Amino acid sequence: MKKIMLITSLSVALFSIDELPDILSDNKSKIFNYQEQKNQIESDKLQKSWISPVVISYNKNYSEQFISGRVDTGSFSIGIDQPIFKSGGIYFAIKYADAIRGLNATSIEIQKRAMIGNALSILYNLKKLALNQKKLALLVKNDNIDILQKRDSYDSGLIDSSFLDQSILKKNSDEIQLLDIELSIQKLKNDFYLLSDKNPSSIKLPKLKLIKESRYKGKNLEIVKEKFAVREKSYSSKITWTKYLPTVSIQARYTDADPSPMFNNPNLKEAYNSYGFTISMPISINSLRDIESSKVSYMEAETRLIDKKKDIENEYKLVLKNLVILDKKISLAKKDEKLYKSLYKSTKNLQQAGEKTKLDTDLMSNSLKIKKYDQQIYRIDKELQLLSLYIKVH
Repeated sequence: MKKIMLITSLSVALFSIDELPDILSDNKSKIFNYQEQKNQIESDKLQKSWISPVVISYNKNYSEQFISGRVDTGSFSIGIDQPIFKSGGIYFAIKYADAIRGLNATSIEIQKRAMIGNALSILYNLKKLALNQKKLALLVKNDNIDILQKRDSYDSGLIDSSFLDQSILKKNSDEIQLLDIELSIQKLKNDFYLLSDKNPSSIKLPKLKLIKESRYKGKNLEIVKEKFAVREKSYSSKITWTKYLPTVSIQARYTDADPSPMFNNPNLKEAYNSYGFTISMPISINSLRDIESSKVSYMEAETRLIDKKKDIENEYKLVLKNLVILDKKISLAKKDEKLYKSLYKSTKNLQQAGEKTKLDTDLMSNSLKIKKYDQQIYRIDKELQLLSLYIKVH
């Protein structure tokens, strides 16, 4: 617990992923902007979907029924059939649209932050590979020194050839790893260019700080998304329920029509208004099943939210454990650095006294540098752990 509290209290500059929104390419940013715009438009449309359209129509008839000749009649009308009371269904439909808006907006934000996090993760791993490259280059130098020393011992008959073979095989293995790292660097750069238009070497990587557990749980985008999903299912269930309750609608129509010869009545108007109202309530054999199904969907969403909260809690605990382990690795590397620093000084003194060669001194110097690189690599691993938290928090 003390170690965890130590990590939490680290005075590192706080960084927000929102500070690097332009890390993504222009096209990727445009895609997310279009998705956000579409979500707003579709949500606004859904929010007003309860309003019935006004129907405008024009009709023209030609009749040859009459002996006097063809009779032409036309009519123009504007009408509406608008529900004004749906037992709360209108209110729930508006709230449902708001929930859908939030759900889709959060989903888009999760995708966007995941892509930004992926780009940053690539940059951290490129830096890590560069350090491993330097580390392996030093290992290859040590391998060459080891081969020279063992060749001398072999030529003097002090060791068997198998020892020399092992040193040569280790050198070959380290050189192959160097080539593999070079391939990995090129692949990561290619992956980065698929996400960003920027030069990866020109971006300054941030220093991350451990997010407090309360913030990680309270602002977690996955939890926010599940909450919107619960809200959406809740209002959807209420809409389903109100669908089978009484509805009051009003009808209104304005008509301007030519009088029909069949109704030659001077009391009839060519232009007139008609209006009324309707009270309706559907009776369906599946109404109870429909309502029950919507309730089950709501309960499933609530259960998913509870399950997601547990997942988020476990994710945070796992990151804490990984950070503690990485701190232990850094501590061990620091101890090794002190040891090699001491060995380097003593070897250098022995070289000056003629008891050790320059190769012995170079071997200790390279090993000392390797331990410094190890610490930097472990620190990047810590940044990657912290980044996994940042990309999920609003």
